Amino acid sequence: MERAEDGREEWGGEGEGKSGEGKRSGGQDNGREKERQKEKNNSKKQGELAEMMFMVKAARMGFAVAKPYGDSEAYDFIVDVRRGLWRVQVRSSTSLQYGSYGVNLQRHANGQLIPYDASEIDFLVAYVMPCEAWFVIPVEAIAGRSTAKLCLKKNPRSGKLGKYWEAWGLMNWRWPANG
Repeated sequence: MERAEDGREEWGGEGEGKSGEGKRSGGQDNGREKERQKEKNNSKKQGELAEMMFMVKAARMGFAVAKPYGDSEAYDFIVDVRRGLWRVQVRSSTSLQYGSYGVNLQRHANGQLIPYDASEIDFLVAYVMPCEAWFVIPVEAIAGRSTAKLCLKKNPRSGKLGKYWEAWGLMNWRWPANG
């Protein structure tokens, strides 16, 4: 049994013998792997938090929100706007790089990164946590792009996608293809 960073006791990993000595990689490599895993876990938690915040925000805007079972679809939510349904992918960012917050506009499939397109989603909703800014972006506005820079110099209205800041009305003004 090993002691985790938070003080909890954990069972050793694969290959642990009766003596309690499990397989261990070199100290530096093991440290890098732990750091990568920690970043991945933090990123996942950040995404989950953004999804919960999206559900609350969309519900407050008067939309009915449904979450599909599992994560096999390219979208995270189905939003009912009474005229029809929208497929919505939620993204978030907390990392300031070169004066703006980067948001990933692609998905993973079979080990490849693929930009979202209109056959998969209708809107990409991005939340920049430090700016507390929501961007409701029609998929056509990001076609073929892999990333977006939002909140340039902490101004949500700046940049090419700044016009989609708090653009929740687009979900009501546009006519869903299925409506």
